[in-house]
Amino acid sequence: MAVNFTSSAEVFKWLSNFINLEKGQKPKSFRIDRMEALSFLSGNPHKCAPSVHIAGSKGKGSVTSMIASILTASGYRAARYMSPHVADIRERICLDGTFFSEDIYRLAGDELRDITETRLRASNLPPAAAALFDANTPDGCEPTYWELLTLYFFLCARYAKCDILVVETGLGGRLDSTNILDPLVSVITLIELEHTNFLGGTIAQIAGEKAGIIKRGRPLVLAGQRADALEVFRKKARETESPLYYLPETAEITNIDITARGTDFRLAFSEIFGQPKILNLSIPIPGKVQAENAALAVTALEVISKELSRSSVKAVVREPRVSINDEAVRRGLINLRIPGRFERISDDPPFIIDGAHTPESLAHCVETFRLLYGESGVLIFGCAADKDARAMARTAHQFFTMIIITTPGTFKTSVPEQVFEAFSEAAGEGKVLLVKDTRDAVKQALNTAQGNRHPLLGTGSFYLVSEIRKLMEDRVNL
Repeated sequence: MAVNFTSSAEVFKWLSNFINLEKGQKPKSFRIDRMEALSFLSGNPHKCAPSVHIAGSKGKGSVTSMIASILTASGYRAARYMSPHVADIRERICLDGTFFSEDIYRLAGDELRDITETRLRASNLPPAAAALFDANTPDGCEPTYWELLTLYFFLCARYAKCDILVVETGLGGRLDSTNILDPLVSVITLIELEHTNFLGGTIAQIAGEKAGIIKRGRPLVLAGQRADALEVFRKKARETESPLYYLPETAEITNIDITARGTDFRLAFSEIFGQPKILNLSIPIPGKVQAENAALAVTALEVISKELSRSSVKAVVREPRVSINDEAVRRGLINLRIPGRFERISDDPPFIIDGAHTPESLAHCVETFRLLYGESGVLIFGCAADKDARAMARTAHQFFTMIIITTPGTFKTSVPEQVFEAFSEAAGEGKVLLVKDTRDAVKQALNTAQGNRHPLLGTGSFYLVSEIRKLMEDRVNL
C-alpha cells in the first residue's frame, strides 16, 4: 500500500514521473474518452461546480486570472487552472491568487494516486475504455502528465468545495483534457499560428480546434479575430445554437493610459446586456493588450452573471446570493497579480519579464516596453523549437541595442543556435550574442545594462521568464 503524501511538493514530484505532454506529445495521447474514463473512476469531480472554459493562442492565462480574481472579489470560492507556472508549480492549481491548503493538495494527491495505481488497474471500465490505458494496444498509453494534472485540479476543487471553476485549456481545445467540461460560458482569445504540428497549419484549422470548447446552447465570448478565424467561430456558434458575444460588437475600449504602474482605461458596453454601461477600470499590468484582455474577461463576467442567476445554476452554486457587480469588477482587476506578465523584477536597472511567445504577443510586449523605457534596452530572448523565431526576430530586433539569445529552460525542446541565426539575419552582425547558459546570459545582460544605464527585457518563453525570475531572486550570485 502506498504511503500517503506529506506535501504538495511530493505530489507534483510523483506527477512528474508520468509522460509529460509538454515534452513529447503523441497523437494517441489526445483522446477525450481517456479523460472521461479517468474522471468517471473518480466520480466526475469536474462536475463539482459550474465552470468557465478559456482557450486561445495569446492572453488566455491573463483572461483566466482576471475572471478568477473578479469572481473572488465577488465572494465566490473560485478554483483556477492555468499553465505554465512562473514562480511556483502550485500556480497551475490554486484558489484564485492563493494556493489551496496543503491538506487539500495532499488529500487530492492521495486520491489521484489511488485512481492510477488501484482503480484503473482493477477497473470497472468497459473493455474498450480500459484498452485506452494499455500501452500494448494501438490507441493506448499510460495516463499522461497533462491528464493527471487536470484531474488533480478537479479533485482539489472538489475537496475544497469551490463554488466555480475557471479553467484554461492546455493545448488547442477540441481534444484538450479540460474539454470534458460543460461550462457556463466558453471564452476564446485571439488566434495565431501555434503548435502547427498538432493543431494545423492555417489560422482556420487552429480556430477549428479552439472552437471545440464551444458547447451546445452555452454562450461564447470571443475576442477580436482575423476574418478566417471569425468565420469558423460564427459557423460553430450557429451549429451549436450558442449565443455569440463578439467583443468588437459588444464593448469599446477608450482612454487607455499606460504607465509603469499599470493601465487605466474606459470600457463601454453596448445595450446588448440590457442598457449601455461605462466602467472606468485599472489593472496593475502595463500594456494595451492587457486592457483588451480585461475587456474580454469583464464581458465574460457579464454573461456569467446572467448564467448564475438561472435557477438551475443557483442549485449548484453554494453562495447564490453573491453577485458580480461593478465594484467587484474594479476590485478584482486592481488586485490582480500574475507572475511573468510584464512584471518588473528589478528597479536598478529596470528589468521586465514577460512570457510573450507568439509574434503578436511579442509585438505588444515590445511596444509597451518602448513606450515606458525607450529603445536603448537589452533583450534576453529564448523560445521553444516549435515557435516562429524568424517572425519574432523581425518584430523585435530593431528596438534594442543588444540582443542576447539563450536557452529557455529544459522543459521544452529548443535550438538556441537557430534562434540566434534568425535574429542575426534580422539585426545584422555584432548586435546579437548567443549565450546558451541562462545564468551567464543574465549576468552579461546586467553588466551591459548597468554600465550603460539600459533597461532590460526578458521574454520569448514562460520557461525562460521563470528561470530569469529565480536567478534575480538570488541576484547576489550573479
